[in-house]
Amino acid sequence: MFGAILPSRPVLTNLSTITPTQFALTFPSSPPFSHIVVFLLPGNLLPPDTAAAVYIQFPGSPEFKFLGAIGNEKQSAIFIVHGGISGLANGAAAARAGDGVGEDADVMLDDDAPPANGVIPGAMMMGDVNLGISIEPIASIQAQLASLQASQPTSASTALVKRPPSTKVLAQRIIKNAFNFLASFAGGQGGKEVVPLRSFQDWWVKFERRIENDPGFLERDEDG
Repeated sequence: MFGAILPSRPVLTNLSTITPTQFALTFPSSPPFSHIVVFLLPGNLLPPDTAAAVYIQFPGSPEFKFLGAIGNEKQSAIFIVHGGISGLANGAAAARAGDGVGEDADVMLDDDAPPANGVIPGAMMMGDVNLGISIEPIASIQAQLASLQASQPTSASTALVKRPPSTKVLAQRIIKNAFNFLASFAGGQGGKEVVPLRSFQDWWVKFERRIENDPGFLERDEDG
């Protein structure tokens, strides 16, 4: 009913059926891996108002850790797994709103962020990893997803996601950049300030060059 993919390994579909709603898969922790994909096999659907919760047990650990869930509307998910540190990969582990499990939550993990408990990313004990899949009521999985998202480690690069400036703000910054450059070329003529057309052309060449070399400079609200 389910399958799993680990980088550089064959697709795994030989899950054992523990109960009609619980399935398990065991595989070696070597070669090391940092992501795992879990998916519903084609032609399979979950019962109404349920989703498939995904759990993992690392070598040397007595407990299964909740990774997230998949469902009928989102039949696959990518999970980040770092030697005992587990979680959602860019929100992919939450089943879509059609299943009632989250809203494709924007949970982001930084692969370079130090884990909260000091475990080095990628460091995993040798042995067997157990993957468990349990078909559960959506309400139960929603509660686990909320708890998981609240407990995710954050770093400076992922704690806050900066939204890009609006079109209006970008236009204002372009005008500001042009004004700052052209103001120094303004000269008096007939009681009015006049800027030579050549100066505007020079500004445009300079502006294009800066966009090519530093595409994000307008987002930083710097003086040109």
